[in-house]
Amino acid sequence: MSLTDALFRPLLAQPGKPLITHYDDAAGTRVELSVATTANWAAKTANWLVEEFDVEPGDPVAVVLPAHWQTAGVLLGAWWCGAEVVASPAGARVAFVAPGGSGAGAESTAVVALDPMGRGLTAPVPGALDYLNEARAYGDDFSPMIPIAGDTPALAGSTVDEVLVEARSRAGALGSSARVLSTVEWSVPEGVLGGLLTPLSAGAHLVQISNPDPSKLDDRRAAERTTVDLLA
Repeated sequence: MSLTDALFRPLLAQPGKPLITHYDDAAGTRVELSVATTANWAAKTANWLVEEFDVEPGDPVAVVLPAHWQTAGVLLGAWWCGAEVVASPAGARVAFVAPGGSGAGAESTAVVALDPMGRGLTAPVPGALDYLNEARAYGDDFSPMIPIAGDTPALAGSTVDEVLVEARSRAGALGSSARVLSTVEWSVPEGVLGGLLTPLSAGAHLVQISNPDPSKLDDRRAAERTTVDLLA
């Protein structure tokens, strides 16, 4: 099965459970995603990648984005359809970039607005697609048309099976009831593996802080009742 299927299958028994809470201390925003909402964004992304770009298992998809709730949907959607997440746009079928970022070398570029309320771009970007406005029109459920084998590349050269083994090994130190406060950036591959996949593999509630203000971390811990820190 795909990396996303393997991660979500144990979680779907509690679809309303909070999964990712994202703070941006620079913008002063807080967004909470349940298991179901995260799965819906991942499904929309996977459907868009397959139907719009014919992405198949093993195809490279570049994710050049900060740690953000929208990035979670991009990553999980890419893995759901079997794509390999890579760091460089060069040679990628699609490159997901932040506003002002470059997808040079990719076949297509998708700009992720990173708007806290999920709005798309306020103005078109020449030569690029608006990820949020494009993907939201696609279905909330996804089933791979092609089975995703365990030896399919998933993350910068590591296979689905290798990534799962490593994430689950690290997750053992967290525990399934953990509430994880993290300031780790989701760089490919290590930041994604340690900062996103490890908490998801543990079934933990991830409280991700972007642009962290150190003076506010204790307040975040108290408000979210976090039990584990992953600090950059």
